[in-house]
Amino acid sequence: MNPRNQRPGPPTYHSAAYTSLLPWQVRERRFPPTGFGRRGLNPDDVYAFLDRGAGDMAAVYAALAESRRETARIKAGLLRGQTDQARARNERGHTR
Repeated sequence: MNPRNQRPGPPTYHSAAYTSLLPWQVRERRFPPTGFGRRGLNPDDVYAFLDRGAGDMAAVYAALAESRRETARIKAGLLRGQTDQARARNERGHTR
């Protein structure tokens, strides 16, 4: 499957040899010039790099979204616990 056609979703499996791009790698990336008689960069090299960067960004955004969902779940649980404790304290205080 062409990586540019992938749909956003859960992170994809990568082999152990795959390492995510780091910001310095993106900044320092240089592409070889095209063959003799042509000008510019090799489009295949550029698209492969862009696809890899887009995949890494998608994984980061998915992890961030999951982290936000987990944070919201934990906050809701804490709020429920605090509400239950306050209700129990109030009930104990009113029955005395």
